[in-house]
Amino acid sequence: MNTTIKLDVAGVGPVEVTYGDQGEGRAFLLLHGGAGPISMAGFAVLVTTARPARVLSPTHPGFNGTPRPSSLSDVKGLAKLYAALLKELKLSDVTVVGNSVGGWIAAELAILGPDSVRRVVIVDGVGVAVEGHPVADVSGKSLPEIQGLSYYEPEKFRVDPTTFTGEQRAASAANFATLAAYAGGAAMVDSTLLERLGAVQVPTLVLWGEADQIVDVDYGRAFAAAIPAAKFELLNRTGHLPQIEAPNALLEIVWEFADRQ
Repeated sequence: MNTTIKLDVAGVGPVEVTYGDQGEGRAFLLLHGGAGPISMAGFAVLVTTARPARVLSPTHPGFNGTPRPSSLSDVKGLAKLYAALLKELKLSDVTVVGNSVGGWIAAELAILGPDSVRRVVIVDGVGVAVEGHPVADVSGKSLPEIQGLSYYEPEKFRVDPTTFTGEQRAASAANFATLAAYAGGAAMVDSTLLERLGAVQVPTLVLWGEADQIVDVDYGRAFAAAIPAAKFELLNRTGHLPQIEAPNALLEIVWEFADRQ
């Protein structure tokens, strides 16, 4: 069941945030990417059923028809929002797991360094500028084309957009517009992020699908290299969305990292 609360976020103002909250035990914050909250929903259930865990899975304001104030206009603002959420809920020893743009948010959250965040897992993140390895521009691509770039075996996850209702098409377009607002357009990078990652002090694991064509493996290695003492690990037989394509393998690695750190 989703909960909606209003938080007063420093430098942003009042923001309503809707989030799922399930299970009891070790705390996890799961941050979705441009594919929307549905892309993390199944993994959230998997985390809570594998072992005792409390999983928060927020919907970034503006996705799925949720309100987004004009003052919340970048990924740094989202990181501040989730730091405020963790504080409001009085959570500690939180493992943050972010995929794609969610990985970018996780990185910004690690830079902020709230006491509640103890470890971070970046899964096929975007946000850094790596020369010769741009983030794929999906703004002019069809959904099947984007899926082809996102999966090791795209046919298993193919969705036919011609079957969408008018409401579903409108929601998809709105999600894309929200993503562009946060990420500064199609480039999906912040030119300052790579250098700022040197401020990260929490244990960080950077995971990358070997077949990711949204952001390639060398991009991922550069992401990890910019974070002090970060560990990079390649995920076989998966692409940009391991939490969908290889959830059990991802779960095992995330839990092992959480236990070790």
